[in-house]
Amino acid sequence: MAMKDRGMKRQVVGTVISNKMNKTVVVKVERLVKHPMYHKYIRRRTQFAAHDEENSCKIGDKVLITESRPLSKMKKWRVSKVIVKAV
Repeated sequence: MAMKDRGMKRQVVGTVISNKMNKTVVVKVERLVKHPMYHKYIRRRTQFAAHDEENSCKIGDKVLITESRPLSKMKKWRVSKVIVKAV
């Protein structure tokens, strides 16, 4: 039986703002949206809880996270790779 192609999973780049939980990091993702009336770009932030299997992420790291199946009530993302380590 052939497996179905499930398509591309969403990937976003964000900054780790908390690593106090075991195997979990909180990642802040910023995006720019255009105001519908004033046509000015506004910075919007979203926080995602992401699974970090090796507990390798530190606060300030820039990471790539990938959408996955629900791992817990809050975690639906996994850390794919650390792009830039915090100084």
